[in-house]
Amino acid sequence: MAVPKHDAGSGGFDAAKVIIEHVSNSPLDHPIIPLPTVFGINLSVTKHVLMLWLVAGFLLVVVTWSVRKYLRKGAQASPSGFMSVLEVMVEFIRDSVVLPNVGRKYVNTWTPLALTFFLFILTANVVGLVPIFEFLGLVDRLLLHTSEHSIINQVLHGGTTATGNYNVTAALATITFFAIIAAGSKAHGFIQHWKNLVPHGLAWPIYILLIPIEVMGMFVKPFALTMRLAANMTGGHIAILAITSLVFILSNLFHTSWAGLGMLPISIGLAVGISGLEIIVVLVQAYVFTTLTAVFIGMAINVHH
Repeated sequence: MAVPKHDAGSGGFDAAKVIIEHVSNSPLDHPIIPLPTVFGINLSVTKHVLMLWLVAGFLLVVVTWSVRKYLRKGAQASPSGFMSVLEVMVEFIRDSVVLPNVGRKYVNTWTPLALTFFLFILTANVVGLVPIFEFLGLVDRLLLHTSEHSIINQVLHGGTTATGNYNVTAALATITFFAIIAAGSKAHGFIQHWKNLVPHGLAWPIYILLIPIEVMGMFVKPFALTMRLAANMTGGHIAILAITSLVFILSNLFHTSWAGLGMLPISIGLAVGISGLEIIVVLVQAYVFTTLTAVFIGMAINVHH
């Protein structure tokens, strides 16, 4: 974690400023790579955009290299190393997540999407727990001593957990939204898919109430995916930062560093405990997002009213 800065106005430690800076995206007025605005959209590369590129590039290189290396050995060869882990993930997502929800007919159609969601979200979550840029900032302050406007200092601002950004999770949920429509249209036809939103054979006054509810439910599903993933990934980081900030808050409150040092063992113990819990959360949230996506797609394919 980067060394907290003191508030120039009051001379005290501003915990809120430190926490928000470590979980939010880097500011658009100081992007890592400035780019022009197109149709009102700022295309500049921020911290979370950089993290998305790094995660996507890492998965592309590692997965492609592992699969090609395995295929060169021949069909009879047993997977080893990362390929064996990847094979377990593929079989688990296909047989335990996608197959029970979408059925055997469409399992191979929707397993690639579910697997991509799982690997991408899991990797992004794990990267958010590794203090890569904090270590880089420490090296810069002790050895490199670059200027305030250098690339190294630019990447120190903002959080590293891209899946804690609601824009990122909303984009992932939007893919799920259109995947639901595509799955229902592929299984039943485009027109019939929309007819399947409501039960058949009911009295017409019921449809006046039921149709708006079902249409609203279409948007509630991706909204729930958006909020659940981003909130869980942000909440854990805020808790860790808030606990570690107690050391500096107590030092300022009692105007002595001894008060903060007395709180240090407690803060470290609690932070380590929550960090251990976060390791479980990063896996659970990737699984939950993937499972709910498979469930929603399965609901569009296997219509039961």
